[in-house]
Amino acid sequence: MSLRSCSAAAPLVHSLSPRVNLRSGCGALPLRRRNVDGLVIKAAAAANEANNGAILTTVFEPFEEVKKELLLVPSHPQASIARHRYSDPCEAAINDQINVEYNVSYVYHAMYAFFDRDNVALKGLAKFFKEDSVEEREHAEKFMEYQNKRGGKVKLHAMNMPISDYDHLEKGDALYAMELALSLEKLTNEKLLNLQRVADENNDAQLADFVESEFLVEQVESIKKISEYVAQLRRVGGGHGVWHFDQTLQA
Repeated sequence: MSLRSCSAAAPLVHSLSPRVNLRSGCGALPLRRRNVDGLVIKAAAAANEANNGAILTTVFEPFEEVKKELLLVPSHPQASIARHRYSDPCEAAINDQINVEYNVSYVYHAMYAFFDRDNVALKGLAKFFKEDSVEEREHAEKFMEYQNKRGGKVKLHAMNMPISDYDHLEKGDALYAMELALSLEKLTNEKLLNLQRVADENNDAQLADFVESEFLVEQVESIKKISEYVAQLRRVGGGHGVWHFDQTLQA
């Protein structure tokens, strides 16, 4: 290559990135240019080192708060590792609510069996109480799933045997059973409000939100619906009026 071609190529070499080889086939670049490029390379390397150090510190070095949480993770195989800020009173209150839901379901199932008898034969009321029994059992299962989700242990309590006959001398069977159902719904609402109070006292916002969003609205609606049924049955009296009311529940 001629001297002229070397000098023509030099500006092109100078315009390249500092990462390229600073020497060409025509000999060394001017000393001043090499020094400037060397400083740029050193500065870039230092910046990369600093950035890499910051990234490593952020990603791989645990925070002090995480270290404290790690000490709380149980190593015993029988202990829940998902449990976090879930107090014993909240766990016990959930188990109590499961028992409430199952007991109400049990009573509604007994009502279904009564109205399904051949000498009672109110199929609409039987259908209504059977569906309510299933609904309350689903509520109990939902609380059981929540208990497991929070790392608690489900403990089922004993249930009382419900009555099997709902005849009433003054009110009749339909009105008496519906008034009993209204009382059960109000009792369930009281128990749910108590569960929410326990959650608030133990600063368990997640449990309080779960009770409010999943149960309280539906419970108020159930109370309103059964209150209307009670009012209607009080108007129709016995006999044909009860039969006609029962037909509306079969639809």
